[in-house]
Amino acid sequence: MSALVLVINAGSSSLKYSLLDAETGESQAVGLAERIADSSGASGILSHTGPDGVKHRQELALPSHEDALRAALGAFEAHGPSLDDVEIAAVGHRVVHGGARFSEPVLVDDAVLAAVRDLVPLAPLHNPANLEGLEVARRIFETVPHVAVFDTAFHQTLPERAYTYAVPLEWRDEHRIRRYGFHGTSHKFVSGEAARLLGRPVESVNSIVLHLGNGASATAVAGGRSVDTSMGVTPLEGLVMGTRSGDVDPALHAHVHRQWGWSLEQIDDALNRDSGVKGLLGESDMRALERRLAEGDPRARLAMDVYCYRLRKYVGAYYAVLGRVDAIVFTGGIGEHDPGVRAQALEGLERLGIRIDAEANRAQGSGAFTVSAHDSEVAVLVVPTNEEWEIARESLAVVRGQDD
Repeated sequence: MSALVLVINAGSSSLKYSLLDAETGESQAVGLAERIADSSGASGILSHTGPDGVKHRQELALPSHEDALRAALGAFEAHGPSLDDVEIAAVGHRVVHGGARFSEPVLVDDAVLAAVRDLVPLAPLHNPANLEGLEVARRIFETVPHVAVFDTAFHQTLPERAYTYAVPLEWRDEHRIRRYGFHGTSHKFVSGEAARLLGRPVESVNSIVLHLGNGASATAVAGGRSVDTSMGVTPLEGLVMGTRSGDVDPALHAHVHRQWGWSLEQIDDALNRDSGVKGLLGESDMRALERRLAEGDPRARLAMDVYCYRLRKYVGAYYAVLGRVDAIVFTGGIGEHDPGVRAQALEGLERLGIRIDAEANRAQGSGAFTVSAHDSEVAVLVVPTNEEWEIARESLAVVRGQDD
């Protein structure tokens, strides 16, 4: 059976795709359709990189996700590999919210589509686009099995004490208010790769994974199982992020509404789009933060201090949750490429057996590498995430499991 999987990640105005070998992770092609159904009337953009590594970019009308996916098929035909010449084992879909129902990837049928639709209130910005991607791809690839891989699924192993909020019973039972967590596909992949790097079975390794990109989350992983995570019922809770505040006083919404008359929508938008590093610095790009930090900008100093202080708090909290920590793992664009963040986030934790080698931390590897000192009791690792490969692996496993 072929191991090729087409991975699709449908956003509200974009569609990202990748064709890769689920067994080796080798990419055959990647692409991105942007400005789908753009309200300003601007042309859509399709970028496609085939087996030759050359990136092809074109502007074209993309009035819908179906038009975007059909344009991607044309790019496969024009720039390779032709999908008529390869056997696709499955189409794997990233779905942001699976609620409490989905703890594993599943074959997509009408019942799964209905469940994803039912979960829209928990992820109103993401699940509708994911759902549209599922429906469009099933129409186009009618004879290929489709698999839904949920961002929240990895965190369904959280114990009840970790996922339960101390809120009224009706909220929890009737409205499904609880901690769900996100970035699960990344946390699963990275914690597994960390165990491999240590040369140990994943079941024997306890790790704290710090996924640091524009969105950021921390997860305590015990023997390959998520036991606590920083994001909650929405992706706003937890760490300081590019434009998201992370943890704030739960009464802040009411306070801002009473004091300034802001609506809930205005407050929610401010906390999600104008806070975090952007709120502290005026811009969300961590490269700009590093540049302004080098220039002695006091706002940059505060932004970095707040960002890393929150990281350190979560590392300490999850150390207490796990009891024993074998590895702290940095991933995501910032986690993989910002040695300053890594060093400051773990500064002062030597009593916990965490020591970074300054020279190793400054070196930038192309793959996974170790930045802890030789006498550090806890390994500090940098592991590039590969959510597409994880989605492909899980999708192929589901399809092969059906064939057994």
